[in-house]
Amino acid sequence: MTITLHPGEAFPEMTLADLQGTQRSLHQPLGECDWQMLVVYRGRHCPLCTRFLNELSEYRSRLQAIGIDLLAVSGDSDAQLRDHMERLQVNFPLLYGLTVAQMQRLGLFISHPRSEQETDHPFAEPGLFIINQQGNLQVVDLSNNPFVRPNLESLVSGLEWIRSNDYPIRGTYQ
Repeated sequence: MTITLHPGEAFPEMTLADLQGTQRSLHQPLGECDWQMLVVYRGRHCPLCTRFLNELSEYRSRLQAIGIDLLAVSGDSDAQLRDHMERLQVNFPLLYGLTVAQMQRLGLFISHPRSEQETDHPFAEPGLFIINQQGNLQVVDLSNNPFVRPNLESLVSGLEWIRSNDYPIRGTYQ
């Protein structure tokens, strides 16, 4: 049974570590930002994730300009993230160690490696969460495969419009 998080609901409290060992809340923005964008990626074994994360870096300044902090997380280990950093040119924090229980709590699709060459643990398929200043989900985007992800220009342009117009949460369940 999968738990599904819906727009308007509170984002669950979770913390994970970065490569410096600092524990970071997944839903609390840092600095002057009052919203959080949390990107869940498959891990170092996924070339599409590497490309997506590098492309996402190009949008960080636009996100910060509208008060949205950016954070990415995977189920990789500390060592796997360190290895992945050699192929990443990101300007936002990456956290590691998302557990299967946490993946399930977030309603993510979970895959198992096809071989030891892929990775050594179950991993989350891509997910994206926008959490507003009340700690509630504003946007939820989940995929069951690595090649379906939001178009970043459309996403960021939409968020710019939402933030400038104080647009309410859409698509909530009644």
